[in-house]
Amino acid sequence: MIKDITIGQYVPGDSFIHKLDPRTKILISILFIVDIFLIKSFWGYLFVVLFIGAILYVSKLSPKYLFKGLKAIFVLVLITAILNVFMIKGETLIYKWGFLEVYREGLRTAGFMILRLIFLISGTSLLTLTTSPIELTDGIEKLLNPFKKIGLPAHELAMMMTIALRFIPTLMDETDKIMKAQMARGADFESGGIIQKAKSLIPLLVPLFISSFRRADELANAMEARCYRGGEGRTRMKILKMETRDTVAFILFAVFAIASIGIKYVV
Repeated sequence: MIKDITIGQYVPGDSFIHKLDPRTKILISILFIVDIFLIKSFWGYLFVVLFIGAILYVSKLSPKYLFKGLKAIFVLVLITAILNVFMIKGETLIYKWGFLEVYREGLRTAGFMILRLIFLISGTSLLTLTTSPIELTDGIEKLLNPFKKIGLPAHELAMMMTIALRFIPTLMDETDKIMKAQMARGADFESGGIIQKAKSLIPLLVPLFISSFRRADELANAMEARCYRGGEGRTRMKILKMETRDTVAFILFAVFAIASIGIKYVV
């Protein structure tokens, strides 16, 4: 399951999605997240499925990347669904067993939360799968540039966000290696209940933290060796520029957003 996390990974390509300006993809991703929380009809999420499917087709990505990412949040989705089913009360009682009560409103809310979590992870994964870390850094920095007037360190903040995002799969691989090394020495991470499994993961924290600090120190030394001094006076090999395809992408997303939110007034 550790290797199933897809957020932070990048798959090189030459598709229409890959060629979009990173600012376009970042803004569309943010608006996509807002949109999935504004949708109030299950029919609206049908448009979300079609939208994600279209992006996968155009970007020539295999659906297995999204399915791998969803495996990692299965427990979170399950816990969220159970909490919503049994804790949200309503007017229409469907089932009652002792103090446990299931209402139609609880089932509906649980369904919405499951879909929102799935689409949230899928949308974020698509952003990182089709955008290189360097492009993400440049795009975030450009979007944050207007806030420099109030003293916000746009370049440094963009760099930290991108490094943190990029190191997610690296740390997951490191965790997997540590687990296999400890399993070879007799450690058991599979038996027992949820609490026992959680306790068995505690010995992983110390070597993982040590490895993280070591990698951070190596990265800092590498940046200093290359005379990195922040964003002031820094030049770029590739200058970001909005093109016609970015306008087309915004128009297509606007059509999708309007259709997904407005479908409840039609059906």
